[in-house]
Amino acid sequence: MPAAVDRLDLRLSTTDKERVRRAAALAGISVAAFVREAALREADAVLAQPPPTRAGSLAARMRGRATARLSTEEIMRLTRGE
Repeated sequence: MPAAVDRLDLRLSTTDKERVRRAAALAGISVAAFVREAALREADAVLAQPPPTRAGSLAARMRGRATARLSTEEIMRLTRGE
């Protein structure tokens, strides 16, 4: 059975689109193939080495807390970064 295929729409400025088109032409591949390969290469790099969690992120502020025991107000304060 062939792999499922989905579509990804992307908005670019005219300048950026032309830049991608030129790069794809130099690589000798279609724009779609160029964008797909670049996006997958970047996805693999991020997945292999995820960026550090921002110190101020909700996940960082809640780390180590028993969230089931927090009141709604406590959770809202953490969400707002208080």
